[in-house]
Amino acid sequence: MSETKNQLPRELADAYVDELIALDPVLGTYLGVKESHGRLPDTSPAGQEAVAELARVTLARLEEAERLPGAERDIERRCARLLRERLTAALAVHEAGEGLRTVGNLHTPVHSVREIFTLTPTETDEDWATVAERLRAVPAALAGYRESLTLGLDRKLYAGPRPTATFVEQLTEWSDTDGQGRGWFEDFVSAGPDTVREELDTAARTATEAVAALRDWMRDVYAPTIEGAPDTVGQERYARLARYFNGTDLDLDEAYAYGWAEYHRLLAEMRTEAEKILPGAATPWVALAHLDEHGRHIEGVDEVRQWLQGLMDEAIAALDGTHFELAEPVRRVESRIAPPGGAAAPYYTAPSQDFSRPGRTWLPTMGQTRFPVYDLVSTWYHEGVPGHHLQLAQWAYVVDDLSRYQATVGQVSANCEGWALYAERLMDELGFLTDAEQRLGYLDAQMMRAARVIVDIGMHLELEIPADSPFHPGERWTPELAQEFFGAHSSRPADFVESELTRYLTMPGQAIGYKLGERAWLLGRENAKRRHGDAFDAKAWHMAALSQGSLGLDDLVDELSRL
Repeated sequence: MSETKNQLPRELADAYVDELIALDPVLGTYLGVKESHGRLPDTSPAGQEAVAELARVTLARLEEAERLPGAERDIERRCARLLRERLTAALAVHEAGEGLRTVGNLHTPVHSVREIFTLTPTETDEDWATVAERLRAVPAALAGYRESLTLGLDRKLYAGPRPTATFVEQLTEWSDTDGQGRGWFEDFVSAGPDTVREELDTAARTATEAVAALRDWMRDVYAPTIEGAPDTVGQERYARLARYFNGTDLDLDEAYAYGWAEYHRLLAEMRTEAEKILPGAATPWVALAHLDEHGRHIEGVDEVRQWLQGLMDEAIAALDGTHFELAEPVRRVESRIAPPGGAAAPYYTAPSQDFSRPGRTWLPTMGQTRFPVYDLVSTWYHEGVPGHHLQLAQWAYVVDDLSRYQATVGQVSANCEGWALYAERLMDELGFLTDAEQRLGYLDAQMMRAARVIVDIGMHLELEIPADSPFHPGERWTPELAQEFFGAHSSRPADFVESELTRYLTMPGQAIGYKLGERAWLLGRENAKRRHGDAFDAKAWHMAALSQGSLGLDDLVDELSRL
């Protein structure tokens, strides 16, 4: 690590970001660093250890930084607490060997390698030449990942069979999107210019061959070796991973009970709205199935993209100046259709630090061309405005007042997902979900997040289902019961439900952060209201809250309550 003497915590944190970008060019591209665009990270055990060693050195230097004059200021104190918590949590995950069994349908080095091409600039011939350079780096990145998994096998650190099978299916699709041997990378470069056509085609073909080779190894070597391994992770691993995703040491029994309390509250509200749509419906999901056929919907893939863009534009126009104060760069967000072959859930990608690449929402169509509105409105309040986009774009806008670390690398999943779920509830509070269709869709999305708390904790810890549950009371959770429960309490199609359960098996402790994070945001706002009384200014509070950068749930309630 470069020399960092006499650096306050924010300066040290940003020096850490610079060093990390050198090790992880994918991160560099996310942040808009041009020099990163042609490279990919070392995903081997040596590459992982280099990132870990950087964290160890930074933690050692943080002790010195906190003793410097000025380190006691709130802006330095917050950054130091976040940096220590994040690096300590990441090191615990690394030292337990989790990076040697990262297999699943959403969050692996291979997913990062593929997704980063959708964010790599492609405006000029020079950009496309850089794309070709990055494509030539794909085989080495995938070989490093395979080396890490091989070491995991040697140490008997196994991924679950179900996530592995799903991952093999994804690799198959990415290496043969048309059934004729043409892969995702070839499709991606088809939009490139003739000036680098041969270079692009050759590099893309080489990348696809590397994907196919990894698929064959995963299918023929890895999957048979781990056959019979558990898909769930148990108490010790779950607690460690939950700390990483949530920024706090959770009372898992309390969190599990909270999930059930929210389940019962939301079910009562859903029944009220369902009665307005389909009187006498046996369950709210019968009413939602009715909406799938007879409710408002959008026909066409490009039409739904444009409609979602309009939804976000309308939200910005309505909220700016009333409940938020948005800078011009933050007002820009794009709706995109997700590339095929990924997970089923919509997602968001943040803007580059200079806003040359705007924030973007992504809709996986899963082959559909007809899109019910009830399923989209609150989801785009979550992914776009006022959800992920307003938070992450505001962090980018105020980065000079924070640190790049607080605005980017130090991101805590439960903080961000909690804000996005809070944003859905805020739009309901403000009266944007006026008709029964949209409100039932919003409640269905909320129920999905409550169900995540129940099944994610329940199946990984094999907890007992409460006696007052309408679903298998007294039995202990298994992934099969979790999928049945989730499917019975969600309007989502079967392929989405299956994808979601695989995601929870892949990323234990992440999915619970939506509801637990929302609870933290609501409690922080309530405490601030109580402190200010009639003088509480929601717009000022929202902007101050969105401008303080990332915080773990340990610190979030405390800091929000002070605003």
